[in-house]
Amino acid sequence: MISVKKLLDDKPTSVVWSVAPETSVIDTLLFMSEKNIGAVVVLDGERLAGIFSERDYARKGIIQGRKAKSTPISEVMTAHVFTVSADMGIQECMKMFSEKKIRHLPVVDQEKVVGVLSIGDIVNSIMYEQRQHIQFLEQYITHA
Repeated sequence: MISVKKLLDDKPTSVVWSVAPETSVIDTLLFMSEKNIGAVVVLDGERLAGIFSERDYARKGIIQGRKAKSTPISEVMTAHVFTVSADMGIQECMKMFSEKKIRHLPVVDQEKVVGVLSIGDIVNSIMYEQRQHIQFLEQYITHA
């Protein structure tokens, strides 16, 4: 099975999109829209302070009547962040996504965020691996 490190290495970009805790919700949402991402890590310097997703905004922002222009992201982010390390396998990530009911996992190495995996990254990786197995088997059968 594929490792988190391999999955990160295969991603088209290795940039970790982040905002500071004092960034407004509206600026964060605009940033996420510009980058076409569903979640962003919140960094206090290099320390992981939280993660903010579209789901956080729906549940902690709009529904609770907070104003996007005046609310800092630190008030609506998820502060207790589940993370993974680069040496873990994607099976462990799948289990976390399922059990914790989350869609994004920051990858942390020596207390520094080195990447973010989405549930889509995992699904695409598994589909790619299955296509590779099918091609191998088709070639094997053809040449047998």
